[in-house]
Amino acid sequence: MNWDFNITRIMRYLTQARQSGGQPVIILTKSDLVEDYNLTLAEVTQSIFDVPVHAICSHTGQGLNELDPYLMPGKTVVFLGMSGVGKSSLLNALIEQEVMKVQVIREVDSRGRHTTTHRQLFMLPSGTMVIDTPGMRELGLFDAGEGIRASFTDVEDWFPQCRFADCRHQSEPGCAVLAALAEFVTRERWEHYVAQQHEQKYVQDKTSYLIDKRARNKTMAMSSKKTKKNGGWKK
Repeated sequence: MNWDFNITRIMRYLTQARQSGGQPVIILTKSDLVEDYNLTLAEVTQSIFDVPVHAICSHTGQGLNELDPYLMPGKTVVFLGMSGVGKSSLLNALIEQEVMKVQVIREVDSRGRHTTTHRQLFMLPSGTMVIDTPGMRELGLFDAGEGIRASFTDVEDWFPQCRFADCRHQSEPGCAVLAALAEFVTRERWEHYVAQQHEQKYVQDKTSYLIDKRARNKTMAMSSKKTKKNGGWKK
């Protein structure tokens, strides 16, 4: 809950977590940095209403008991988040000893310094396995179609009700989505959905282009090698 707090980024993490098949839980760390963390909790739950949200402070222990239902023996938990959000501090608090080194963050943007540089597996006293991951600078949506659908079921459930099967949900008559925006789906949530779909398409198209380019280059190289082996080009 510092200057790096960002609802849109949280929603992107949720999409990728769902794409992996995992059950996402939002943990808002550093609750001691705000005067009333309930305001931040409300901001998140208004935009993301189908995922558990908890506000905690690793240093004071506030809210840590709320995580007990997720930390059962035999379960595996993965910490995901930007650099500097406090993943390592949370792990130290849960394991009740300093197993991960932590550093102060930059005051100007609340970003960390990549203290954790590799994935590491730990066992908590409860018997839960925790995977601590390096902090991310950016999070791209790659092959995240299922994750987007799982994150925005309240949006996509309206699609079959549109008059036209190929409705673009922009200005078409009989569009159920446009009708829902007036009462059931917020404009902000629809814009988040569209943004994630556009980003995924961009990443997919770019990846496909690079794969095709490498395949073409490989084919040309093999053809050139074969031509040289056969004595070069003939006039």
